[in-house]
Amino acid sequence: MYAVITTGGKQYRVEKDTVLKVENLAGEPGSTIEFGEVLLIGDGSDIKVGAPLLKGAKVTATVEKHGKGEKKVIVKFRRRKHYLRQGTHRQQYTQVKITGITA
Repeated sequence: MYAVITTGGKQYRVEKDTVLKVENLAGEPGSTIEFGEVLLIGDGSDIKVGAPLLKGAKVTATVEKHGKGEKKVIVKFRRRKHYLRQGTHRQQYTQVKITGITA
């Protein structure tokens, strides 16, 4: 059984025991969270598609850890204008493990 959920403006295809990194969520490591925005649930040839969301469907997960992603370099440059700005950014994420899918 799998599901397609949306969180943080992105869509993820998840199954039970899947570990994934999502946008930063509130919750301590070890706590349980629910994703209520389920777009699709599939079980073999039986597929339920929402319009746009499935009513009553939810995906539960446990928070494993919080962290920061890899460093991204930001450069703003104008040639022949003596303009150069450099910076970096590390996006925060939450690593979750999917524990259940309910239709």
